[in-house]
This record gives sequence, structure tokens and C-alpha cells, in this order.
Amino acid sequence: QVHLVESGGGSVQAGGSLRLSCEASGDTYYNYLGWFRQAPGKEREAVAAIYTIGDATYYADSVKGRFTISQDNARDNAKNTAYLQMNSLHPEDTAKYYCAAGRLTVPTWWNYTALYANWGQGTPVTVSS
Repeated sequence: QVHLVESGGGSVQAGGSLRLSCEASGDTYYNYLGWFRQAPGKEREAVAAIYTIGDATYYADSVKGRFTISQDNARDNAKNTAYLQMNSLHPEDTAKYYCAAGRLTVPTWWNYTALYANWGQGTPVTVSS
């Protein structure tokens, strides 16, 4: 099992920035790290993902150009950390943000929550107008 710990959430005004971190440890059987979010009363949705072996990145349309996913130990799943730099935040970005690890065989499926077997506890982000 991959153990994931998120940090970096908080409260910010619209237009501000936050940087989320996700520390992965334990099992190394994954090749994607993803960020997902869930707002109160809404379904969990995919935000971004990164291919941990090759650095390819994927984004939801709603965050393209504002959010950037990165990692600091590509090809070393035993001690990798994924980041989500969030700029130009909008009130509608308010949600609990979750990190997830999964082993995917089709890159275009990066946003399927069911394909991620391991999840962190989440970190809350609140954007006020």
C-alpha cells in the first residue's frame, strides 16, 4: 500500500496562490500521482496528474494555465513527493484536495478516480472572494 500525506492547504483570497505537497512512501507499485478535489455536496473530480516515470502531466480544463503539478523524485517511487502549485485561485476552487497513487496503463484515463488505489486524507483549500 502506498502511504500518502498531503499538506499545504489553507485559506486565501481570490487571486492568491497555494502550494500543496503530497509525500508518498511504502509500496512503489504505482506510475501516476494525481490530485483530486471534492467540494461540499459535489462529486470528487480530477484536477491534475503526473506520470512518475516520464514526467508527463495532465490537467482538468478548469485549472489549465493556473495549476502546475510537479514531482521531485521522478522514477523513484520509494521517496517521491508531488506538488500542486495553484495560482490565480478562484472561489470555485474551494474544496478538499486529495492526493492519489495509481498504476494506469492508458494515459487518457488519468482522471478516473476508480483507477487510483491509494488515497491520502486530504487537505482543505478555501478561497474567499
